[in-house]
Amino acid sequence: MSNNIKSELEKIEIPAQLHDRVKLGVKQAKQEKLQEKKQPVKKLPPKRNKWKVGGIAAAAILTITLSSGFINPSMNQVLASTPLLGGIYEQFGDKMGMHLAEQNLVTQINQEVTKNGVTIKLTNVYFDGDVVSVTGVISGDLSKGHNEPGEVSMDVNFENNKGDNDPWLRGMSTDMQKSDGSYEFQWKMNYPYKEIKESYKLPITIHNINGIEGSWTFNVPVNQEASLARTLGHSQHYENEGVTVKLQELKQSKASSSLTFETITSFEGDYIELYKAEDENGKVLFHYENDTILTKSKEDDGYHHTLRKTFDQIAEGTKAITFYPSLTIADPTVQQKLDQNSFALESERTDLAIQVNKVTLEGDKLILDYEFQGLGENVSNHKFENIHHNLSYAFNLIDKDFIDKIDPENPFPPKGHSISRNEVKVIDKNNHQFQSVFDLKGEEKFENFLLEDTVLQLDFNSFIGNKELASFTVELPSQMGLRDGSLVP
Repeated sequence: MSNNIKSELEKIEIPAQLHDRVKLGVKQAKQEKLQEKKQPVKKLPPKRNKWKVGGIAAAAILTITLSSGFINPSMNQVLASTPLLGGIYEQFGDKMGMHLAEQNLVTQINQEVTKNGVTIKLTNVYFDGDVVSVTGVISGDLSKGHNEPGEVSMDVNFENNKGDNDPWLRGMSTDMQKSDGSYEFQWKMNYPYKEIKESYKLPITIHNINGIEGSWTFNVPVNQEASLARTLGHSQHYENEGVTVKLQELKQSKASSSLTFETITSFEGDYIELYKAEDENGKVLFHYENDTILTKSKEDDGYHHTLRKTFDQIAEGTKAITFYPSLTIADPTVQQKLDQNSFALESERTDLAIQVNKVTLEGDKLILDYEFQGLGENVSNHKFENIHHNLSYAFNLIDKDFIDKIDPENPFPPKGHSISRNEVKVIDKNNHQFQSVFDLKGEEKFENFLLEDTVLQLDFNSFIGNKELASFTVELPSQMGLRDGSLVP
């Protein structure tokens, strides 16, 4: 490098937060250069993406680096993959993406489609464990849509699926930020299938943006490096609750870990959550990470769910993990025809009950006065506020002739013949007495309302807390197999 250029580079002020990353980049570049001298020439892997720059000083460094050729290619690669310089994952607060970018494991795609004056460009994708991330940019005239200024919504499906039944949409998150008249976004999805393909094409279709119809279609290459896996084979049974947890596999990817496990419950709808895990030193490995439901089945011994949970990397050398499960029970909906002025609605699996003391019809208002029983004597203010709030949504009024017409898989109350909201008043806090008022001519209209032809339904589930089960510890196998279609035991 000439002295003049070197002198100019040294004058550039680098923000303090960049110092460590630039030093790391220089160190890695030197190490890679030494390795190149020691080892015979080998074929390089496919070149990954280069990133946008975050900051004026960093931009100056990257521009000189990439255009002048004075700094070796290894340094170029480190700068290209550094998340603080690339910026996109840092602005979305995505630590996994930042870590993968540092390892040069994010793929640049740059696929662009324009329809009806709106351009969508998909820019980058990564796949780690079972997490798939796609970033992109929306630009063009969005004012033709129906959203408020500054609001952006997209109707999207994956793998040519349609509507909300798309398995990729379960647990999908979207983050979006405005930037110079365009919108940068990130989708994060959980890989929805039990067997993971580490290299595949993901078809994506965006049907409309802000109500602007179109068909923005993409075919995105998704790849991840081979991961390491341990077979756990641990089974934990809780006899009193009639549930079992079976840990199947722990997988270590480049920026994350994932646990595949199976739960067995005696009652349909019960759900077992591994809400926390700690290593042998007490370090919390995850706390309420989301699960991906992979399979569901009814078998002779109960209801089976296979799930996968993705969380941060487990430290090398970890010998044991303690898991903390909890159980959420499913309480069947109870109902009563309103041909009586007083009756009780009792939970089937708990001690909770609602004693309705009076049913009154005043004009277009149906009024229920009732007492919530089984809550205990010492109900905290926070819990009472939650109960007060949840009562607004816990009841349904339904025309008896439409009860059997409700789809159990998609249980929306029939329009014009049901009401699912009510206004709750506290009558006596100490004795847990309330009053619910249903507006028969409000937003949800109930046509031809008659007390004797109406059924009151109540769902107790929102009032039943999770039950924490005894924790259990699993010793990790010392050997780990390479996940490349086979597993070394």
